[in-house]
Amino acid sequence: MRPDYAPDDALLIVDVQNDFCPGGALAVEEGDQIIPRLNEAIESARSQGIPVIASRDWHPRGHCSFSEQGGPWPEHCVQDTPGADFHPRLALPTDAEIISKGQSPDRDQYSALEDTGLAESLKDRGIRRLWIGGLAQDVCVHATVMDALKAGFEVKLLRASTRPVDAAKGREALEEMRAAGAELV
Repeated sequence: MRPDYAPDDALLIVDVQNDFCPGGALAVEEGDQIIPRLNEAIESARSQGIPVIASRDWHPRGHCSFSEQGGPWPEHCVQDTPGADFHPRLALPTDAEIISKGQSPDRDQYSALEDTGLAESLKDRGIRRLWIGGLAQDVCVHATVMDALKAGFEVKLLRASTRPVDAAKGREALEEMRAAGAELV
């Protein structure tokens, strides 16, 4: 489905990085399967002059979320490593806004809106609605959608453009996002 964008919309792609795709350190099953749909959404956004934003985990070595440090995840998306790169098939435009999160060694960030200044920046530009897709549905996408709703944005989740780490938790996350006011499209 190609999004039906309005002039006050933005497309936000969450963490479609090598480490979250098959073969990566924290691979989401079929995570790379969302890329063709995201590319359609990007192409449509570009043709309509809609801003494209991409978030990424951008962790320093020894980040607190890594299991070696007592965190819940294996080492992933370490700054300036191939695993932290956006997936090579993701057709991000050269002028896409990149939001880096999880940069503090002793604090994790799941949401692209948590302490990044993105919500304020979008509001300053008159953005009222976000179309969101990416990885992972039950972790960073969930956190981003919930923060976007709390910040007052209308949210449309591109359901076919996201995959969960855990299928059961993914279903729970979808229901929580819907119950909070996100539209699943």
